[in-house]
Amino acid sequence: MTNSALATAHTNVALVKYWGKQDLEKNIPATSSLSMTLDGLWTRTRVTFDESLESDLVLLNGQRAEEKVSLRVSGFVDMVRVMAKTNCRVSVETENNFPTAGGLASSASGFAALCAASTAAAGLDLDLQQLASLARQGSGSAPRSLLGGFVALNLKKAESGQDCVVQQVAAAGHWDVCMVIALCADGPKKVGSTAGMERSKRTSPYYQGWLDSHDLDMQEARSALERRDLDALGRVAERSCFKMHALAMSSDPPLIYFKGATLNAIERVWQLREDGLAGWVTIDAGPHVKVFCEAENAKDFAEQLAKVPGVQKVMIAPVGPGVKVGQ
Repeated sequence: MTNSALATAHTNVALVKYWGKQDLEKNIPATSSLSMTLDGLWTRTRVTFDESLESDLVLLNGQRAEEKVSLRVSGFVDMVRVMAKTNCRVSVETENNFPTAGGLASSASGFAALCAASTAAAGLDLDLQQLASLARQGSGSAPRSLLGGFVALNLKKAESGQDCVVQQVAAAGHWDVCMVIALCADGPKKVGSTAGMERSKRTSPYYQGWLDSHDLDMQEARSALERRDLDALGRVAERSCFKMHALAMSSDPPLIYFKGATLNAIERVWQLREDGLAGWVTIDAGPHVKVFCEAENAKDFAEQLAKVPGVQKVMIAPVGPGVKVGQ
């Protein structure tokens, strides 16, 4: 058996975030989420089932992956092997064109690409929700990277308990907006998202308030998206972002993903907005600042953020496509 498939998935940024899992074993988020898929930031993964291999081989950006990463990838492919009724080993060659494990959702695009490539290489014919259920077990935000445009991951009740349904709320052409991304540090974050979520769930006194206020954020965000109301969606996105980081900071011990450049960039965006340039901040579990704005203003934000002390690089990402699979 030697079957191969190549998949490319784009990263996504959650406008309404989730932070915490209701089922850690099944990797089911505690809340729904709404994201924007980003053009230009991608993971490309080739999976080859090869009977000549005695063990799985995982290459990340051309180098043999660390054992922790290899085990996580092999564990995911094990689920595909069970579905395909094979014990065949695989080679996995994957690359990101953006920093890995630094708060740019590399796990989302990574597991979306791995899910699409491994199931295709194994000859499995899965529908979108089956792919989403599988991808979610690799990364809670990976199902959102299966689709382009603006994507909701909604909780639902299933016979087996809770599950999630992924849905494209609006296509990429619905709205000409961008994320301007200011890279504010090098290297991976010290505390990963899953570990951070569990710490907040166990120790933050504000965790229940986060859960209780989340449905309203989702409702307001979806309504604003439908109307293409930048001000309304931007305000919800900032609110969701800083509530999430408040949870992290109020954990015991505290989790602070921001760097000095992060705060500098936030202040610059807020000052620009006060001066009439409309853009809103969102930040995932990492130091990098993303600015949600109209496409026509993206260049102005990029130029201003590039001048902020500590900002290392600035990128502009329009609304992106869903996962693509080929040979």
